[in-house]
Amino acid sequence: MLWVKAFHLVAVVCWFAALFYLPRLFVYHVDATDALSRDRFCIMERRLYRGIAIPSMIATIALGIWLMSFNWAYYKTAGWLHAKLLFVVLLIGYHHICGAYVRRFAEGTNTKSGRYFRIFNELPVIALIAIVILAVVKPF
Repeated sequence: MLWVKAFHLVAVVCWFAALFYLPRLFVYHVDATDALSRDRFCIMERRLYRGIAIPSMIATIALGIWLMSFNWAYYKTAGWLHAKLLFVVLLIGYHHICGAYVRRFAEGTNTKSGRYFRIFNELPVIALIAIVILAVVKPF
């Protein structure tokens, strides 16, 4: 179980790294003024999303399910886990919204501002704080 937990944590760190950096790329992309920079940001966003964010999200979910399988009788009644899973579901939604923005930038149809993406970039921080507190403190 400890090996599964260790790899789960590695996957979580990679996923959050991608979710923190991708919206920051969107900020820089919106501010880019030349075609070469915009094209470069499209490549960076696509590679980060497909090469790191998606695989690490899948690994996080798969390893999390595997962890729960070790003691399902306890986890199915653990309120803290239910709350944590709610934040994970919200984070999956955020992940897919990021994917939609990657597509919009690639298509040249983004209408959001740099300020919007600066605020949007802070949302996974809330999820991270909640998930860590729920997993470590187990308040209920």
